[in-house]
Amino acid sequence: MKQPFLSFFLLLTLLGSAFTEAVAQNPTPEEYLGYKLGSKFTFHHRVVDYVRTLAEKNPTQVKLVPYGTSYEGRPLLVALVATPENLARIETIRTDNLKSIGLLEGKATGPVPAIAWMSYNVHGNEAVSSEAVMQVMYELLNKSNPTTQGILKNTVVILDPCINPDGRERYAQWYNRVMAVGADATPFSWEHNEPWPGGRYNHYYFDLNRDWAWQQQKESQERVKLYNQWMPHLHADFHEMGSGSSYYFPPAARPFHKDITLWQREFNNTLGEFSRKYFDKNSWLYFTRNNYDLFYPSYGDTWPTYNGAIGMTYEQGGGGRAGLALARPNEADTLTLTDRIAHHFATSMSTLEAISSRADKTVSEFVKYHEMARTNPIGVYKTYVVKTKGDEGRVNALRDLLDKQGISYGMVGKDLSVKGTNLATVSDENVKLESKDLMISAHQPKSTLLKILFEARPELEDSVTYDITSWGLAYAYGLRAYGLKDRLTPVAYTADKTTNSVPATPPYAYLARWKSFADLQFLSELMKQDVRLRTSNVPFEINGQQYEAGTLVITRKGNEALGANFDRVLAETANKYQVKLIPAATGFVSQGSDFGSYDVPAMRAPKVVAVAGDAVSAMAFGEVWHFFEQQIHYPLTVVEGSELARLPLKDIDVLILPTGNYGRILNDKLLSDLKDWVRQGGKLIAMEGAINAFVDKPDFNLKRKKSDDKKDGENPLRQYANREREAVSDETPGSIFRVKLDPTHPLSFGYGDSYYGLIRNTYNLDYLTDGWNVGYLNDNSYLAGFVGQNARKQLKNTLILGAQEMGQGQVIFMTDNPLFRGFWYNGKLMFGNAVFR
Repeated sequence: MKQPFLSFFLLLTLLGSAFTEAVAQNPTPEEYLGYKLGSKFTFHHRVVDYVRTLAEKNPTQVKLVPYGTSYEGRPLLVALVATPENLARIETIRTDNLKSIGLLEGKATGPVPAIAWMSYNVHGNEAVSSEAVMQVMYELLNKSNPTTQGILKNTVVILDPCINPDGRERYAQWYNRVMAVGADATPFSWEHNEPWPGGRYNHYYFDLNRDWAWQQQKESQERVKLYNQWMPHLHADFHEMGSGSSYYFPPAARPFHKDITLWQREFNNTLGEFSRKYFDKNSWLYFTRNNYDLFYPSYGDTWPTYNGAIGMTYEQGGGGRAGLALARPNEADTLTLTDRIAHHFATSMSTLEAISSRADKTVSEFVKYHEMARTNPIGVYKTYVVKTKGDEGRVNALRDLLDKQGISYGMVGKDLSVKGTNLATVSDENVKLESKDLMISAHQPKSTLLKILFEARPELEDSVTYDITSWGLAYAYGLRAYGLKDRLTPVAYTADKTTNSVPATPPYAYLARWKSFADLQFLSELMKQDVRLRTSNVPFEINGQQYEAGTLVITRKGNEALGANFDRVLAETANKYQVKLIPAATGFVSQGSDFGSYDVPAMRAPKVVAVAGDAVSAMAFGEVWHFFEQQIHYPLTVVEGSELARLPLKDIDVLILPTGNYGRILNDKLLSDLKDWVRQGGKLIAMEGAINAFVDKPDFNLKRKKSDDKKDGENPLRQYANREREAVSDETPGSIFRVKLDPTHPLSFGYGDSYYGLIRNTYNLDYLTDGWNVGYLNDNSYLAGFVGQNARKQLKNTLILGAQEMGQGQVIFMTDNPLFRGFWYNGKLMFGNAVFR
């Protein structure tokens, strides 16, 4: 009687051992985490640990590639998932892919499989996608899943489990602390009201999904560097949107950029076909062809598209507000995290099925795309030239961006005259080129991206768009750039390196011109080293050389504390930022004001404070924060807006108010205190929406323009269906204007009489009658981008940059944010003027 029992027990033991071995080989997310996906938000380190565990358990199919760390030190990595055969030759696949498109010398040694890069959780509080990626990776390694095993036969999958770990962790930590037991679906409960600044952004509150082209953030720089080493054929970006929405997948909405190829458009439709199969089968709600267009070049769908890939966005209704469960009265349902995971998992699978089903065609079209770029580039310009002399600092900054893009360049190599199109005015000119001018040939693999980044006036097929509508690099960097219709071949670029040395005879002073952001970085570092500087507020001439207003004058007098180190410190700091120092043997000038004049005042290192918190735009504050900490490396003190009334204002030199709604903070008492502080020498900088707190307020000379004219198109019988299109008549989502400047005012030093501004709002402000209208728009200021008809009227003859003196201090009004997304290089020096001058 014991034998059957022993046999049965042995069978159970063997089955249990087999099950344990299977689990150990490839644990499901639930088995590894100890809870079901969708029952809580997984901390970032556990997501990474799960990915690492699967990689360790499947060394013949998974390779982890760390590509950096976030600002807060969290790991950034991708998992390469492939068949054992493809993983064994994964480096050959990578290099053969680059060789096939001309980004690496040599010829491919064999066929290249399709390469699909899947990015999750670029917005931290759109946290569902990092939950879904664990299920995606598990199924790709699940030998009993015929769909995924079929995909891997001809496709290498690159999974980035979390692009924005700092933002995700900010959200997950908060939500897991406040969630009710079992989750409270009540919309007004605590867990559905995320506190400022929210988890969407990275450490510096930048939107990483708008940073692909500009690469201002560490995470973007490191990710794109790896992307360029792979150049995948497809890139999918997984997001969430408002909690009342359903699910969005391609086809994308208009406008499409006109340079998106027919194949890319066709595949956009194909993605929709594959996604619909899953959603229709499960009766899930979805929409297509609305909201999410393919135009602005710095998104996770467009930037890869302009690099030849199939790029797409997926949007799940939910976001940070949705939590684990959210009751939606309008939909008569409860949106759960489990549902959201299922939807993102479905589109992950549909995307991989789509490219796998067309792998050969996708690869061949990718090769064709780059072959056309090299041999017959799109657009009328076959060569781009950027004038360099006098703008070396700006050109160096542009070269740094081109390097990050993987765009090759050289220089003209000899002096010659050509006909070209000025990329700022879009007018034809006779151009004298000099040998050191930057030259970029359009005949290169990345010529489409080059063309789109440089284009002055992108063609917009639909005025209802999701983002800014102009971004030309000539504007963004304030450079003299030209497009040539003829193909010219650049010579190898050799940068003229500035090397300052300590003169044998100690000079009376050193001079440094004020032209670029590098000059501001130089100033900042000298101030941190307690070097005393002066600045000439007027042009001057010395030793037969002309110097513009704004030139730095660094005299030996006042820097005695540095002793013999004075000259060495200046030379080393100037070399670091490639700033040329000009020794001056005397303080006497042949024209202008001598260095001891009141026109050459001393500069001192200011104590700078910026306001953050509920009243302030997180992104706008982040732009200021990042500017100080990561760009000019100058100390910034951050305070909560609610603490303003308790600040020791006498200890502050500069107070920055990023855009926000300050109505509840700046009451009459605090405004009065701020005015007293300014009169005693303080400097108040109000940016964008912050200026509203000062409009029509006593002692502040800021007024709205008055007009009795009705808005164009105002019609009591207008159609409800046209409401969105009519609304854009009042908007400027991001367009380029030539801002007229008063070149004699310190705020405009380094710019001359105009500045290219990226205008995104219509503040409709009158000129100051008691103050300085340093920057303003006139009747002919518009250059590029979409501007609504009503907005264009309001943007005529309006204040952009103003300074009001008040006692010994001043208030600076900046309606145009020169730090927008960190990429508008042309504005950074102006913001530095506002802070330090």
